Amino acid sequence: MQQLSTACERIAATTKKLEKTAIVAEYLKSCATEEATVSATFLSGRAFPAWEETTLQIGRRSLWQIVGELSGKTDAELTAAYRRHGDLGAVAGEILRPHSGQGLEVTEVENSLRQIAAARGPAAKAALLRDLLRRATPLGAKYIVKIMTGDLRIGLKESLVEEAIARAFSTTAGETQRANMLLGDIGETTRLAMEGRLSDAKMRLFHPLGFMLASPVESAEDGLSYFAEVAVEDKYDGIRAQAHVSGGDVKFFSRTKDEITESFPELPAALAGVPRDAILDGEIVAWDSTEQRARPFSVLQRRLGRKKVSQQMLRDTPVAYLVFDVLYAGGELLIDRPLVERARILDELLSAPRLPVQAANLRGSQGSLVFDADQAECAIGRVIRAPVSGATSAEELESLFAAARSRGNEGLMVKDLSSSYTPGKRGKSWLKMKRELATLDVVVTAVEYGHGKRIGVLSDYTFAVWGRDSETDEPRLVNIGKAYSGLTDFEISEMTKWFLGHTIADQGFRLVVEPKVVLEVAFNNMMRSDRHDSGYALRFPRIVRLRPDKSAEEADTVERVEEIFHRQHKRE
Repeated sequence: MQQLSTACERIAATTKKLEKTAIVAEYLKSCATEEATVSATFLSGRAFPAWEETTLQIGRRSLWQIVGELSGKTDAELTAAYRRHGDLGAVAGEILRPHSGQGLEVTEVENSLRQIAAARGPAAKAALLRDLLRRATPLGAKYIVKIMTGDLRIGLKESLVEEAIARAFSTTAGETQRANMLLGDIGETTRLAMEGRLSDAKMRLFHPLGFMLASPVESAEDGLSYFAEVAVEDKYDGIRAQAHVSGGDVKFFSRTKDEITESFPELPAALAGVPRDAILDGEIVAWDSTEQRARPFSVLQRRLGRKKVSQQMLRDTPVAYLVFDVLYAGGELLIDRPLVERARILDELLSAPRLPVQAANLRGSQGSLVFDADQAECAIGRVIRAPVSGATSAEELESLFAAARSRGNEGLMVKDLSSSYTPGKRGKSWLKMKRELATLDVVVTAVEYGHGKRIGVLSDYTFAVWGRDSETDEPRLVNIGKAYSGLTDFEISEMTKWFLGHTIADQGFRLVVEPKVVLEVAFNNMMRSDRHDSGYALRFPRIVRLRPDKSAEEADTVERVEEIFHRQHKRE
C-alpha cells in the first residue's frame, strides 16, 4: 500500500496527463497480477469494481471520529486540519503518527474493506476500520480514507487508468476502454491486459454503460444541417433510464449509474420475459393513460428517490418507460451498428411474444408479486416504443416541434440514422431542440442561510459551470451566479440536511460545499461580468428544478454560456 500511495503522491504532484499516465503504467508493470488488479480499482477511486453492488456503509462522521480517536487530536485540532485540506484523507495523512509494525499490502487492504462491507452494525464496522487504519502507515491511511470516500483528488480519471493499462501491457487504449465498458471492472480488465486476453471480455449485464448525450440546436435549419437522414422523436420531460433485462430479472439505472428500480416497482414486470437478454435506453415519464401522453416532470418527481412506493402512489402517479434505443441484445453489443439497424432490432425485440418467467423472479424490491390480481391495474407499468418520425425540410421539423410542444413535451430529438451509439459522449449525432427560455445545468458550490421565514435553512445557492484553469488547462468549476427561488420549502429543508453533511468549509453564514448537486436554472438575460470567475453573470436567475439524475460532470460549460450570450447579443 505504501508503494501505491507513493505513486498517488507523484500523480497528484503533476498537472500533465501524460505524466500521470506514465506513473500509473510504471506502477502497474511493477506489480504482481493480484496486486495490479486491486490497485487499478483503487486508482479509479473505488473500493470495489463498478459492477459490484458491494458498499462499505460507513459514513463520513464515523470516519471522522475514528481518525480523531487514533490521532489523539481534539475536535478543534481536527477541524483546523480539515479546513486546511478540505479532505479527510489528507487530514488522516497529516495527523496520524507512524509507529512500529505499520505497513499493509494492497491485497490486505482490499480484504479488510470487504470485511467491513460484510460486517453488520456500526460497532463491528468501526472496529474493523480502526484496526485497518492502525496497521497502515500515515501515508497509506491517507489513501485508504480517500478510496473509502470515493475521491482520490489527484487528478486521475478512470480514462487515464485505461490509457495507463494499455501503455503498460502493450495494447491500445480503445481495446482497454471497450473491455472495461463490457466488464464494468477495471481490475479484471487489467488482468486480461496482462495476460494478452482483452478480446475475451464479455458483456456483463446489470452494470450500466455510459449514456449517449445530445447537443443543443436552436432552429429547425440547424437541426437538419448536420446529416442527410434523420429520425425525429419527442423530447420527453422525464428521467433518462437504462434497462437491463435477462429473463425475469430487470433493473433500471439512471444517468448517474445509480440503480432506481425500487422507485418504479411496476416497470420490471412490463419487461420481464423479453425473449433475449437486452440493454435498453429510454425515458421514464409520469403517464396520463387517458390522454396517452407524458405528464410534467413535477408529477414524476413525487416518485424519485422512493424506497417504498405505496399502492396509492402507483395509482395516482403511474409511469411509462418510453424506449428509443437498444445497446445490447441476444449476446451482441450493438453500439457500433447504425441507429437505423438498432431501431429495427428494437422494434423486433419489443414486438416479440414474451417468454414465461418464474414468479419468484417477478418479486419486486418491496416483496410483493407485481402480477397479483388485486394490484394488476396499478402495479403493471407500461413499456412503449417511443414514436419516431422523419423530416426532410425545416418546415416539417417546425411542424413536428409544434406538435411535440402541444403534447406537453420539451421539444424534439433529431438523430442521425447512420450514427453509432457513443457511451458517455456528447457530439452532433444526436441533437436536442427545445427553444425555450435558456436554461443551464449548474453545480452548487456554496450555500448561505436565508432570511425571513427561511432563517435557519440554507436557501441561497451559489452555482458554477465548467471552465478551464488558465495555467494547467484542467477542467474546473467557475461560479456564474446565485439563486434563492424556485424550490419548495420541503426541497430546501431536505437540501439543507444534505449540505450540512457535505460541507467543505464553514465560513459562518456561508458554507462551501462538495460540488455534487446539479440544478437547472433559468434566467432572463446574460451579461459579461468580472464578478464571477466564469466572466459572465445571469440576470434574474431562478431554479427550475433539482437534477438528481445528473452528475456534476454533466453540468454545462463556459462554452455553452458563450453560445447563449452571443445568440442573445445578436437578437438585441
